Amino acid sequence: MKVLILNGSPRVNGNTSVAVREMEETFAKNGIEVESIQLGGEDIRGCISCGKCAESGKCVFDDMVNEIAPKFEEADGLVVASPVYYASANATLIACLDRLFYSTHFDKTMKVGASVVCARRGGCSATFDELNKYFTISNMPVASSQYWNSIHGRGKGQAEMDEEGKQTMRVLADNMAFLMKSIALGKEKYGLPEKEEHLWTHFI
Repeated sequence: MKVLILNGSPRVNGNTSVAVREMEETFAKNGIEVESIQLGGEDIRGCISCGKCAESGKCVFDDMVNEIAPKFEEADGLVVASPVYYASANATLIACLDRLFYSTHFDKTMKVGASVVCARRGGCSATFDELNKYFTISNMPVASSQYWNSIHGRGKGQAEMDEEGKQTMRVLADNMAFLMKSIALGKEKYGLPEKEEHLWTHFI
């Protein structure tokens, strides 16, 4: 089984990476392969709603988003981690996720999602909610932990002192591993839920 981790921080080995490392180590103990991508400092533009992806199956802007797409398709789970900026996620990460989720046509049903946020003090819950919306519109179960998936620190490495935050990440990774394995067994025995034809309601 495989998990893809997208680290939205532009700071290599920053506080968001502390949370990611706790999860990586826990996934390894559970026999889960992990690939982590640091994209917060990349040049990723936002979606322009051109609709070209409906024709080609990929984004018209051929950058890192199109490189990540096949890795996401292959993965059993996706972790999205971000520092908190003005009570929201890193804008580069949001640009990536908007285009990644919208331009890819593969079925994301029952891929497990988890969001992780890091802040000096406030804004974690707003950012956590923002990131979870990508999963809940895509038929993706959301993994939880013993607390909201947040860790705290301001200066580089300060999150190492947040013992509760690090434990929250380990519990999250354990729960996510269990959920992915359980879903894999469920697919073998029962298959995926039968889907209805999608109904669209437009208000204007």
